[in-house]
Order: sequence, then structure tokens, then C-alpha cells
Amino acid sequence: MSEESPRPELLDDAQRRFPIPDYDEVPEDIRERLEEETERAGFTPNVMSALAYKPSHFRAFMAFHDALVDDTTLDREEVEMIVVAVSGRNNCLYCNVAHGALVRIYAKDPHLADQLVSNHRTADVSDERMAMLEVAVKLTEEPDAVATDDLDLLSEAGYTEEEVWDIGMVAAFFNLSNRMATFADWRPNEEFYTMGR
Repeated sequence: MSEESPRPELLDDAQRRFPIPDYDEVPEDIRERLEEETERAGFTPNVMSALAYKPSHFRAFMAFHDALVDDTTLDREEVEMIVVAVSGRNNCLYCNVAHGALVRIYAKDPHLADQLVSNHRTADVSDERMAMLEVAVKLTEEPDAVATDDLDLLSEAGYTEEEVWDIGMVAAFFNLSNRMATFADWRPNEEFYTMGR
């Protein structure tokens, strides 16, 4: 961490149902990741503070998250749109607010996240992206009803086989994340509420 970089601040209210560890007690590799994120964002995202409660889960969660956003043929805007549409259906406060901010930033649209959170079908998006959202939300609401026809819908909309895979993987991962955020009561950082507005 450079002299100018802010020290990560693990807020006690980052999650309300499990304790937040003291920064100095967090393993070194996780402290390094917290420092990187704090420098990049200007604050420590509460999800990272929460996950620091169990270091092995922090590492696994962040590795999976990084793979989803770094190794995808989807646009980052599309990834975040899926996250917000899924999180809206799951009533996940943390992801609605935090990833809503990312939708506003990547889409350069101050309204899109609110549309996606309330009802993805009201979103001002292309037919291709609406198909993406429909399948992601169906996987969220009725996973046992997802069938080959849904994958075909994505292919017909213009998504490649790898993009279809990535749509499913992003939706599935953030369903997991939403459930843990609700279970542990992760709280969004105040900064997320106004980003990209």
C-alpha cells in the first residue's frame, strides 16, 4: 500500500448478523486484495469486509467473481445488467445498490439500474439484451423450468455459445451471492447510492 493510498476500513455494520474481523487479523493475501480494492474504489466495499469473516470463502468467492468479469465475452455492462435483474427478483439490497451503481457507470445511463431492479421488462434495452435478461430471471425464479428452448432463445438473439454459458453462470453465481447477502444482512456502502447518478 502506497503512502497516499487509503487504508482499508472494515466497517462494523458491513453485515449485521456476523462479526467483521479486525483488519490486522485478516490474512496478508486478503489484506492485499482489500488494499487494491480500496485504492481503486476510494472505499472498501462492504461485501469484502463481510467475506473477510471466513478467509477461505473470501478467496473462493473473489476468484469466482473475478473469473466472471475478467474471462467473459459479454460486455461488462451486460454482466452488471444480469446481476441487477437477478438481484431485483431476489430483493437483495446489497447487490441492487452496489451493482446498480456499476450498471449506471458501465452503461452510462442513470436510469437503467432502477428499471432493471423494479422490473427488467421495463428496461430500455435492445431485444437481444431483453432475451438475456428474460433467461437470467427465469433461471432465478424457476430454475427447474429452464430448458433447451431458453438457450435457443439466446442463440437466436445473437449470443454465441460461450456467451450463453456466461449468462447462465453470472445469473447462477449472483443468485448465490444474493442469498448470502440476505442471510448475513450485508449492507451497501453509502458511496454506492450516488455513484453514476
